Order: sequence, then C-alpha cells, then structure tokens
Amino acid sequence: MGRVVALMDDLFFQMKVAETAKHLGVEFKVAASGDVLATMLEPPTKLVIVDLNAKSEPVATIARLRATQTQLPIVSFLSHVQVDLAAQAKAAGSTEVLPRSAFTQNLARILAAAKD
Repeated sequence: MGRVVALMDDLFFQMKVAETAKHLGVEFKVAASGDVLATMLEPPTKLVIVDLNAKSEPVATIARLRATQTQLPIVSFLSHVQVDLAAQAKAAGSTEVLPRSAFTQNLARILAAAKD
C-alpha cells in the first residue's frame, strides 16, 4: 500500500483527500505541523501534500523536507491568486504547485502515483 502524508488544516478537505485515498488503496495521514510531519515519514512515504494556506509555516516545512528528502515528491496547493506564495513554494522545493481547483480535479491521479 502506498503512503501519503499531508500538512493541512482544513478538516473538510482532509476528509475529501482521505476518502479518495481510501478508494485507491493508499494510506493517508495528516500532520498538524511541519515538525510532526517530519516524524511521520517512516514507514517510507511516497508523497507529501502541503496546503500552502496551512497555519504552520508550510513553505518552511517544504524547505526542511527538501533538505533531507531530495527525491520525495512534494505536491502543494493554494488559491489560484497567490502567485507569490506559489513561487516561494517552488523555490523551497515543492515538486508541483497547483491551484486548489486543479489539485481537486487531479486528486485521484496525484494519489494513484503514490501507490506501490
């Protein structure tokens, strides 16, 4: 079973991702902070998802992850109007930065990529 860990505050959105992951047979765990997320990478995680509007320093979390996890895919999402934040996430090491609408539309594909 593939494993995905996410940094996100939005409980409604967490449930949407969790339901899609369950349907695809992918384990999905949510961290409340970047520090907690860093401890959740074992067992091996195939993908990290970061809500760039989370309250717990998401861009700094991406940078810390990238410093130790050079090959781990990190997919981030945000409001489509937050162009500067998207650039910051990309510079910090996010593999892919998507508007929330595109993330939602491609959620099954994104999660399926984390399957074993």
